[in-house]
Amino acid sequence: MIKEPNLEIFQPASDDSDLALEKVTGSDTPRGYGVAPIGEPHLLDYGRIIYRRRHLALTAFVVVVLATAVYTFTATPIYEGRVQLLIEADTPKVVNFTEVINEAQSRQDYYQTQYRLLQSRSLAKLTIDKLKLWQHEEFGGAPEAKGPGLLAGVFAGVSGWFSSAEAAEAAEPPLPTETEEQQPVINTFLAKLNVAPIRNSRLVDVSYRSTDPKIAAQVANALADSYINQNLDYRFTSTKEATSFLSEQIAEQRKRVEESELALQKYREQNDAVALDDRQDIVVQKLADLNAAVTKAKTERLEKEAQYNQLRSIQNDPGAVDSFPAILSNTFIQQQKAELATLQRTFASMGEKLGERHPDMIKVRSQIELTQTRLQGEIGKEVQSVRNQYLAVQAQENGLMRALDQQKQEALGMNRKGIEYGVLQRDAESNRQIYDSLLKRANETGVSGELKTSNIRIVDRADVPLSPVRPRRSLNMLLALFAGSLVGLGLVFFFDYLDNRIKTPEEIVQHLGLPSLGLIPVAPKAAGNGGDPMIDQSEPIFSEAFRALRTNVLFSSAEEGTHTVVVTSTGPGEGKSLVTANLALALAKAGQRVLLIDADLRRPRVHTIFGKKLVPGLSNLMIGASKAAEVVQRGRIQNLWILPAGKIPPNPAELLGSKRFSEFLKSLKDHFDWVLIDSPPVMAVADACVIAHRATGVIFVVSADTTSRHTARQALEQLAQAHARVIGGVLNRVDLKRNPYYYAKYYRKEYSNYYAKTAS
Repeated sequence: MIKEPNLEIFQPASDDSDLALEKVTGSDTPRGYGVAPIGEPHLLDYGRIIYRRRHLALTAFVVVVLATAVYTFTATPIYEGRVQLLIEADTPKVVNFTEVINEAQSRQDYYQTQYRLLQSRSLAKLTIDKLKLWQHEEFGGAPEAKGPGLLAGVFAGVSGWFSSAEAAEAAEPPLPTETEEQQPVINTFLAKLNVAPIRNSRLVDVSYRSTDPKIAAQVANALADSYINQNLDYRFTSTKEATSFLSEQIAEQRKRVEESELALQKYREQNDAVALDDRQDIVVQKLADLNAAVTKAKTERLEKEAQYNQLRSIQNDPGAVDSFPAILSNTFIQQQKAELATLQRTFASMGEKLGERHPDMIKVRSQIELTQTRLQGEIGKEVQSVRNQYLAVQAQENGLMRALDQQKQEALGMNRKGIEYGVLQRDAESNRQIYDSLLKRANETGVSGELKTSNIRIVDRADVPLSPVRPRRSLNMLLALFAGSLVGLGLVFFFDYLDNRIKTPEEIVQHLGLPSLGLIPVAPKAAGNGGDPMIDQSEPIFSEAFRALRTNVLFSSAEEGTHTVVVTSTGPGEGKSLVTANLALALAKAGQRVLLIDADLRRPRVHTIFGKKLVPGLSNLMIGASKAAEVVQRGRIQNLWILPAGKIPPNPAELLGSKRFSEFLKSLKDHFDWVLIDSPPVMAVADACVIAHRATGVIFVVSADTTSRHTARQALEQLAQAHARVIGGVLNRVDLKRNPYYYAKYYRKEYSNYYAKTAS
């Protein structure tokens, strides 16, 4: 027997003051569970996203492939005629200035010039004239044929607009000789012409595209022929102009040669310049000899001058004079000095024996004086000889210096004549060389003018193309497959990035920071009970989902005592009432005593789900119009009791926030194991936050593919401000049949078979 709860213990108070809202107090830190961060996304996660939006991807893929196919198979085929030219770098040399200007530098832009000439309007006009294409249908001359399909026409129009715009931007301005009718024809012709030089070679490909393969080949060949003929005309014109220019220059240069040679001859006659070179050599040699003689004389003069000055300074010093080299080398002086020394010794020895007046003493003394006189006289002669030698050398030096100066003047005069002569001679030779060079170049130019050769050759002429270059069907379809896949995947991930709706339990954890309590699939509506699916009347997979939810809720509230749990959601229509009702059934079937309270006093649904009367209910109990035993009704299974919302009051928030409601919840702890409260949505009204503050936990219901994660986070922030403890989130209304692969890791078809066997 199930013990009936004693509901008489709670009687409403008669005082209406307790209807006032209670002040919410407590810490500012929200209560909730910590959640481990989500790891890196797996490749299978991207596969699920693609599968989920497979219809969008497939539609984009089909549109791209179909549009490309329509264009490819309906567009007018374009054929390309291609001719290959060899352009040699051959610049006519009218005057050879290679020694002054580097020809390689002057031809750096040669090939770029040739490429521009191939695309010039004048060459295009010549080609059109040659082929008589002014009235051709491709250039607007004939009526247009039956055009391609609409899509192909759009593609062709867009591509033609871009090509025309590029051609107009790159093309030269119209020629003065062009008429208004010719300008669009030439523009169209140049838009279809392409010049592509081959890298690291002197080859260039010239191609022309047309809807007619014969026209494509004819235009390419005609353009190449016209270009070669134009190049020959340029060469012939330049040769003719060069010949005229050279003829004028030769005549002028001949006059200069005659004038310079006449001036040179006249100078020779006036200055005897025939033997000027020999005379100049003699003067230079004589100048060198005199310069050497002057150097030698100056050296001797300096030596003699030094001897003379030295002898004069020591003339009165007998000791120094005796050591003078000139005195030492004089034999007579040395004899006199020896004789004087002998007489002096004799005089000294006689003085010891004889007196001063002795005749022998007087005689010796006289001899000594005579010898000294002769010695002094000889020394004086030697000094005079040194002086005479010095004066002679000095005179010789002065004479040579005068001769050297005279020779220098003569050499300078010869140099002046030689310079004037050299100037006239070089002028004559330069004029002669220029004349000879011009005459030689004139002969070469005349020969080359008669030789009709070109530095441009056709390597491969254009053949009539057998297959079009556009559209390239195989390539287009291959690119369409690739582009369609790329566009489809791009749209899938783009819309998935823009889609902020919560779709999986992982997103509840990742974006809302809540533990995931379970996943509730969409179940077919049951007969009766307003068509609401219930776990005792629905498919096994639907019932099993609520059993899993019940298990998670039980484990999340392991503490003992009555658990008051508020079930709410972000906004209306997310299935919170149905989740609350089925969770109550699941808990009751597990032997838990459950009271289901419909606290949504604005749009109550619990009484409809269980087929109960709306009145009396919770609102009647809060205002004291009914007793608890009168409003609480038994459910259709054991252990389940239901408290309907009652009459809809004008002030639901005040009733739910009153002290009476709080005391009522406390009084239920002794009678029920679980009190499930179906509250209004958080973002719609403030009722859910008021109730959640008094509950032991909150279950947050999220409708799959409906609830925005930004709005859900705002709802959770409001619950956090009310200090509510959110147990976790429940993902409701998951369409497993529509997206089985997307939710494959939560549910597979084999599971339903297993549940069905188990149920049977």
